[in-house]
Amino acid sequence: MTTTLLREASDGIAVLTLHRPEKLNALNYALIDSLRAALDELETDASVRAVILTGSGDRAFSAGADIAEFAASVEGGVERALREFVRRGQGLTRQIESYPKPLIAVVNGIAFGAGCEIAEAAPLAVASDRARFAKPEIRLGFPPPFGGTQRLPRLVGRKRALEMILTTEAIDAQKAASIGLVNRVVEHGALLAEARRLADQIIRHSPAAVAACLRSVTRGLNVSIDEGLAIEAMHFASMVPTSDICLGIGSFLSRRMRAVGKGIEE
Repeated sequence: MTTTLLREASDGIAVLTLHRPEKLNALNYALIDSLRAALDELETDASVRAVILTGSGDRAFSAGADIAEFAASVEGGVERALREFVRRGQGLTRQIESYPKPLIAVVNGIAFGAGCEIAEAAPLAVASDRARFAKPEIRLGFPPPFGGTQRLPRLVGRKRALEMILTTEAIDAQKAASIGLVNRVVEHGALLAEARRLADQIIRHSPAAVAACLRSVTRGLNVSIDEGLAIEAMHFASMVPTSDICLGIGSFLSRRMRAVGKGIEE
């Protein structure tokens, strides 16, 4: 049986690679299920502090869902299509969006359809200067079904999102960065190294504090400011009894005292 998801881990960072290069890493049901299972496993692995998700080869992050497989679900009717395709895909992007560890989408080529929806859901995204993003689902007669009609407008604004969804025109990596779809764009050959540097900057901090930041932002994003502030306060309160906050504050005060002792103002 061919492996469609590659995984490796070192120095606290796991790398998951969508591995169907002959299909431009299109997401079939087996790959979606394997990715969800791997994320579940890595979530409880204390040795893994961050996850990088990328695609195999130089052409594609993911060209989208495997339409040949999806077609059989559509032929089976509404309930089957919703159960096998939509709920499975939405479950994946919801899992990625709410992941308690830093998850970085490393977009090494085209990210179309479901591939773009994964980039939208990821808390962080780094793109190759060769990457392109598109929403071609309307050509097949349906709207983006893995959360794309909801997350993309929240990320880039309603008008930009609708232009992508309704015209299907691809945008390049620089455009994706300028509208907030990805964090940064780097030369193709430096892509994974840059993603690792970003992960390293994050995992030097308390894992519990990182998780609290991720959850606070994700949960508060689509509620009123009052509800969001309550969520923020709850996650702050969750850190007060921990040793992490004591160590963090103690380390800061110690550095400040040493600096004052040397006549240096912080």
